Amino acid sequence: MSGERGKRPQQISAAISQFLEQSGLRERVEQASVVPEWPTLVGAQISAVTEPLTVTADGVLFVAVRTHAWMSELSLLEPELLASLNRRKDRAPVKKIRWQLMR
Repeated sequence: MSGERGKRPQQISAAISQFLEQSGLRERVEQASVVPEWPTLVGAQISAVTEPLTVTADGVLFVAVRTHAWMSELSLLEPELLASLNRRKDRAPVKKIRWQLMR
């Protein structure tokens, strides 16, 4: 611990970034960033009737949908939506979207 003295304080963002990298969690955090980016990635019309919930470690995105009709429509659009979600090559891809009815 005495080796720690004299070190300059590190910015919290740098410390978190270093921790994520060392723990192997950086890729998961990047993958999960599709949740807050959802409205930008899918557009206003789709984001108005959906709510992204979570992304699993194996790349499955769970999304709540308002109606069965929208769920059917979005299932057909899944390949296009996946392409949009996976445009950024610096994060692990979303491989599948699981649609579920909003409660």
